[in-house]
Amino acid sequence: MKNAGPARRIAILGSTGSIGRNALEVAAHLPGCKVAALTARNNADLLAHQAAEFGAEVVAIADDTQVSRLRSLAPPGVKVLGGSAGIQEVAGLGGIDIVLVAISGSPGLPATLAAIDAGSTVALANKESLVMAGGIVTRMARERGVRILPVDSEHSAIFQAMAAGAASEVAGVVITASGGPFRDLPRERLASVTPQQALQHPTWSMGRKITIDSATMMNKALEIVEARWLFDLDASQIDVAIHPQSIVHSMVLFCDGSMIAQMGLPDMRVPIQYALTWPARAPGLVAGPSLPAIGTLEFSRPDLAKFPAVELGYRAAREGGVLGAVLNAANEVAVADFLGGRISFPEISERVARVMDDHTPVADPGLDDIFEADHWAREAAAVTGSVK
Repeated sequence: MKNAGPARRIAILGSTGSIGRNALEVAAHLPGCKVAALTARNNADLLAHQAAEFGAEVVAIADDTQVSRLRSLAPPGVKVLGGSAGIQEVAGLGGIDIVLVAISGSPGLPATLAAIDAGSTVALANKESLVMAGGIVTRMARERGVRILPVDSEHSAIFQAMAAGAASEVAGVVITASGGPFRDLPRERLASVTPQQALQHPTWSMGRKITIDSATMMNKALEIVEARWLFDLDASQIDVAIHPQSIVHSMVLFCDGSMIAQMGLPDMRVPIQYALTWPARAPGLVAGPSLPAIGTLEFSRPDLAKFPAVELGYRAAREGGVLGAVLNAANEVAVADFLGGRISFPEISERVARVMDDHTPVADPGLDDIFEADHWAREAAAVTGSVK
């Protein structure tokens, strides 16, 4: 693996989740990749095991009630931190080359900002950071000279395909979507689907929240906003296509009519490894796709009447301000209520839309405005959800 790139010290935030576990597998495969720090939300046992296996120097757990258990389980000499402050301290550690932000949801934003402030390269799997505060995050990264490397398969694909030309030559991008488990289900039957059915993703293995987002196609709404900020695009330059095979992860259209697609099997270890070795490539853990074996690659437009969440993403990308933070917060509340059996599947997008309609625009928000909008939207979503 001579082309694996230079030795790198990495911190993985969210190491016990799906992305984090895959990242550790990739790190173990890459020579010269040192796992220096790990964090988790509440799984002290697994976090301690990972710290011992990979020789982490610092660990942090967000759940304060788990700190004492983590201290009792962590290997001797490992620094143990707790709470949101502990997560941010790990994110902002000096001497870290790459911080992989794989924290789920809005708690990823402060960690992303801390990593940027420390000058570390950010491998970003937390789309909420850019959905909530894309303008702030990207501006801060420019000011600090920090590179943000996308880990989401779609945005990694765009990032890779954009290497075929200059940014000024990009006419648009196409974000692909599997369509989730209800791609072929008639719209009128969506009201009766259960959380268990919604969690059965046809091609990807992901956490519960993002799997529900895939089922509603809210994940595409979030990815539209994320792409707008990552690649400095106008909302009109971003398209979405249903692609059931999940082989083409996204495409870039250039001004001369050429379209470049990034393809691969649906395995998150590929975009994770690319972020950890960029700008080099290294032999990986995943075989390339066999197109003759796959046979057919299908593409179609999403049914916006059936999946109205997609248009909410375009709206947030167009209007900016705090609307992305409102979209994200309301969705997190609505998804939790659906998983808890308190609302129906279609009500997720309906509730988010109502909260977005009621929000107060802020043209050029600061962080305080973002967090205030996030707090307001959570309360508004809860109130809205109680009235039918």
